[in-house]
Amino acid sequence: MCLGIPGRVIEVHGEDPRMGVVDFDGVRREVCLAFAPDADVGQYVIVHVGFAISTVDEEEAARTLAVIRAIPDALAAELGADEEPPVPAGRHPAAGMEGTP
Repeated sequence: MCLGIPGRVIEVHGEDPRMGVVDFDGVRREVCLAFAPDADVGQYVIVHVGFAISTVDEEEAARTLAVIRAIPDALAAELGADEEPPVPAGRHPAAGMEGTP
């Protein structure tokens, strides 16, 4: 199953591509913000396969997360919560790699 998951932008960095860290109900992931150029810290975005595809207001994000939480293990499965540790605040996981900030 593939879902667009709402999350709150907690960090924005980089320009090409524009990247950020998004908090999904306590799980943080590095996300490409290139397709949501107006997304800024504190705003909510819908993320699909690592790309923010749109912004959404906090109320809609809360409603969507409530529905996802009602599906057993859906949020953890979509975010791969058991596959890799969350991104620590202030750390870009690709830092030091060629072509990354």
